[in-house]
Amino acid sequence: MTTLLEIKSSVLRQVQACPTFRRRAEGEPAATNADPPEPAAGAWKPGDGVEFFAHMRLILKKGEGRQGLPCPEVLLRSGSPAPAEPVDPSRGLRALTQEEVEMLYEEALYTVLYRAGTMGPDQVDDQETLLGYLQQVFGTSPEEHAEAIERVKKAKAPTYALKVSVMRAKNLLAKDPNGFSDPYCMLGILPASGAPREPGPRTEQRFSFRKGSKRGGPLPAKCIQVTEVKSSTLNPVWKENFIFEIEDVSTDQLHLDIWDHDDDVSLVEACRKLNEVIGLKGMSRYFKQIVKSARANGTAGPAEDHTDDFLGCLNIPVREVPVAGEDRWFKLEPRSSASRVQGDCQLVLKLITTQRDTGMSQRGRAGFLSYMLLLSRLLQFEHRSEEPKASCWRGELSGPAATILCLHGAQNNLSALQLAVLHWQVSSRHHQTRTLDYGYLLGLLEDMQAHWEEASSLPQGQEESLADSFNAFSEFGLRLLRQLRDFFPASNSTAVYRLELLLKCLSKMQIFQPSFEVCSFRTELNADISAALKRGNREWYDRLLNTKSPREQSGAQRLAGLVELADAVYEDLQSCYGIYASLFHSITDIDFFTLTFRQLERLVAEEAWVLTEELSPKMTLEVASGLFELYVTLADIQRFWSSIPGRDSRSLALAGIHGPFLPAVKLWLQVLRDQVRWRLQGAVDVDTLEPMDASSKHSSSAATASLCFSHIQELWARLAWPDPAQAEALGTQLSQDLCAATLFYTELLRKKVDAQPGAAGEAVSEPLCVVLNNVELLRKAAGQTLRGLAWPEVTSGPEGVLPRPLLGCAQALDEDLQQEVHTVTAHLTSKMVADIRKYVQHISLSPDSIQNDEAVAPLMKYLDEKLALLNTSLVKENLSRYSLGRLGRAGAWGPFTATGTGTECPCRVLEALWELLLQAILRALGANLDVSADFYGRFHFTLEALVSFFHAEGQGLPLESLKDGSYKRLEEELRLHQCSTRECIEQYYLDKLKQRSLEQKRFGRLSVRCHYEAAEQRLVVEVLHAADLPPLDANGLSDPFVIVELGPPHLFPLVRSQRTQVKNRTLHPVYDELFYFSVPAEACRRRGACVLFTVMDHDWLSTNDFAGEAALGLGGVGGIARPQVGGSARARQPVTLHLRRPRAQVKSALRMLEGRTNKEAQEFVKRLKELEKCMEADP
Repeated sequence: MTTLLEIKSSVLRQVQACPTFRRRAEGEPAATNADPPEPAAGAWKPGDGVEFFAHMRLILKKGEGRQGLPCPEVLLRSGSPAPAEPVDPSRGLRALTQEEVEMLYEEALYTVLYRAGTMGPDQVDDQETLLGYLQQVFGTSPEEHAEAIERVKKAKAPTYALKVSVMRAKNLLAKDPNGFSDPYCMLGILPASGAPREPGPRTEQRFSFRKGSKRGGPLPAKCIQVTEVKSSTLNPVWKENFIFEIEDVSTDQLHLDIWDHDDDVSLVEACRKLNEVIGLKGMSRYFKQIVKSARANGTAGPAEDHTDDFLGCLNIPVREVPVAGEDRWFKLEPRSSASRVQGDCQLVLKLITTQRDTGMSQRGRAGFLSYMLLLSRLLQFEHRSEEPKASCWRGELSGPAATILCLHGAQNNLSALQLAVLHWQVSSRHHQTRTLDYGYLLGLLEDMQAHWEEASSLPQGQEESLADSFNAFSEFGLRLLRQLRDFFPASNSTAVYRLELLLKCLSKMQIFQPSFEVCSFRTELNADISAALKRGNREWYDRLLNTKSPREQSGAQRLAGLVELADAVYEDLQSCYGIYASLFHSITDIDFFTLTFRQLERLVAEEAWVLTEELSPKMTLEVASGLFELYVTLADIQRFWSSIPGRDSRSLALAGIHGPFLPAVKLWLQVLRDQVRWRLQGAVDVDTLEPMDASSKHSSSAATASLCFSHIQELWARLAWPDPAQAEALGTQLSQDLCAATLFYTELLRKKVDAQPGAAGEAVSEPLCVVLNNVELLRKAAGQTLRGLAWPEVTSGPEGVLPRPLLGCAQALDEDLQQEVHTVTAHLTSKMVADIRKYVQHISLSPDSIQNDEAVAPLMKYLDEKLALLNTSLVKENLSRYSLGRLGRAGAWGPFTATGTGTECPCRVLEALWELLLQAILRALGANLDVSADFYGRFHFTLEALVSFFHAEGQGLPLESLKDGSYKRLEEELRLHQCSTRECIEQYYLDKLKQRSLEQKRFGRLSVRCHYEAAEQRLVVEVLHAADLPPLDANGLSDPFVIVELGPPHLFPLVRSQRTQVKNRTLHPVYDELFYFSVPAEACRRRGACVLFTVMDHDWLSTNDFAGEAALGLGGVGGIARPQVGGSARARQPVTLHLRRPRAQVKSALRMLEGRTNKEAQEFVKRLKELEKCMEADP
């Protein structure tokens, strides 16, 4: 670790000494018109960028399988046979000498020839078959086989014994007054010397140890065994073992009696048991016992009066005992038909030999040793016959082999545990020489575990042998785990399952370790497994490193191999997490993934630190490309660790490794900038500006550009630069390059479409439509890419908000693209200007004799055709569906299209076309002054028809968009053209009343008070004061005065305007002047009636300057709206009016009046012109 830190410090010092990447200055002119700059010579030469992006796709393709945590179903791709495991014939049991083989052969023949007991249904009962099988196993000739049989037949027959285990009884009769019994068993062998039992009626008495036997008298005491007495129970449990020698297996019988033990008791003791009496039968039995005791005067009477009570018996012929022994419940039998018994007794019976006349027995070989050698011999023979599927063999023995082993194990009195141990020892050793199925070995361990409670009965020699087998198997298993990836590849489901079974075997072995007293086989197997895994990880990594990136090569030569090595490490970590980790954790409680990740990550980090230190001074495009690809994989490794809950990447050896890669990443991003431009240039050069297919409306270059941007976004996500400040610099530069490339592409498109000759008379250009579609597609692609370029900010902002530099870049790009779209749209619609003007002129020149719908029909038909063509040529993003109509006979607009379903067209084109129509109509109105009202009525009809056409019942442009801007101006002019002169004048004043000052503080304010005196029929106007007036003189002040007049003039023809005094050199004049206007109240209530206050700046040597104006409607003045009741007029609250300048909507009425020739209109216009001269003099 110290070496690693030294390397890291050295590299960091070198990185700090490197010049930082220069960001392009904001004032630098765009390079869209210039040729792309030529990068330094290296890996990527100038061209069309195809090769560069093909290589980028390969990098991205590697990342497709690195999204999120791996899934086992994806990793397990193969179900083929598992790789063969290494075998070593020397790891099996010791090879036998010829003499030992002959003795083992003799032992096996002796076992078959002197078998005893009953064969089971699954066993081979034919002796010749068994002998012939042994001849095949040992490979003897017929002559040798016959001679061996003769020798064995001449040997002394074995001495047989019957091993009896009296386990328990149940449901016995109650013989004592307390309702229970005190049962015990007497058992022995009825020898063959007695007369055989004659068959007879059921009344014949059976043999009893108490009463003697009709077969030849009672047995000697040494032939009878007795169990313990179990007091007060009807379900006694004994679990006692007995061995009886057998004289004649064919005729001897096992006899067993169960008795209720009764002690001799006195009368006093019998009375004490009164409280133990249960039931009426118990009471009669109790009194009988009292009487018997009284007759004997408390002393023991004759034997027959005080013997134990009989509970049942069993007679089992020895020849009927199965060869493999049996554990069985036997139903108790009566001595005679008069006896009453009930219940069952569980016995375990097994025929064994106590003396065997064989060479192995004579040499003192224990029975388990001869069984182990015989089992090994048979296992080898049986496994050879399973050659095609040798590695899947589960130890299934043939019938003769299983029968011989059963006979030998039973005759040598081997327990179930000994047999399980022997099968494990032999099979585990055999597995190391010829592979077996791990499921079979696990089953042997589970069988041994089931009988492990008898472990204390194992002979010392067998326990030592078992410990040796555990040691040997664990060493073998650990050697396999060291080569985990070779023998148990994660992609092979069969191999992974074998690994699972192997781990279960190793884990199961630890259960037996605490029971070994003589010798232990392992101190801590889990620690050895962890050590083996670590060693295997290092060996695998070193082998991979020497193959792909040997240290003897130069740094540049090693770089490509190190990239492959890092990729291999990532894939291996995926396998560790998705496959191996769960197995090791659930079975051995080992965190294999953490162990492996920490080790391999550290090794890769060390190699990367060393290589970057060596290559940094020699940075070329080729080196930068390799380092960039290497860093992407290292970043994936870090993210893999961080994606696991509870893991922190800051503790990794790879933490901070991004520093040495920064110069390479910056250089690579420069190459990316140039390659994007070359790729876009090449794509536009071959683009025909035709739709790619029927389903898309953009051309091939747009698809290429969109794909390039998508690759850039994916690559940035893979890069995931951890340092926020550096990430901001990289992301900002990349986003700027992306925006420049987008604008570069749009300019290339515009130049290409401009260079193409247009078709004569073509109103809608298909290439221009394709360009619009391309720009729209690229706008979406660039926007999505910019959102994907977000980086973690140093100070975290609101979630979902782009960093400020990126947001500014995105907004600037959107504005530029909107301008580009506007330019292309204007170019597209400009081809329709002449036609639209022609059709609008047709409407204006149509005679009054034709209907309005007939005059408008040509324009509508033209729009229908052109918009249908645009709909088929433009994309449907931001589309508004509208119904194109035709004029009906009744003059109503109904839905109509060529297809009957309506037409769709981009909003921006509709908006441009709508504005074009409005300007054409305004132009027509301006060219036709002083015409009839029908002329304006026709255009008003046209305007309403066009609104309905473009709105299309809510499926086209919204009404808010349609009735804004130029529409309001046009509608106002049409309305005013249809009004009389006086109505226009009234409208002029109404507009003044509706006008609101947008800049209330710019022109100041005026305070007035106004009321109407009904008795005097006069209007009283009081000008109080003004404030914040604009300075209109050179001294920064003004000489303001206020003109007060009533309007409109035709409502007040006899009223003259009045004015206040001039207040010199002030911006806050105080007047407090009263003005009286004799006017009727009815005139003040008329439409548009108002008081107009005009503030002027008095000049002695020139015309007065206009400062501002304000209007006060008379309809709401006290005394006009409602009669004034009580109080002084001066007590009313003053009104503050904000001064303003006349706006366009007010001037529109003036324009209408200018076009009229009547005297009233001309005089009104003349008066307003004089006022405008004063306003123009205002600086």
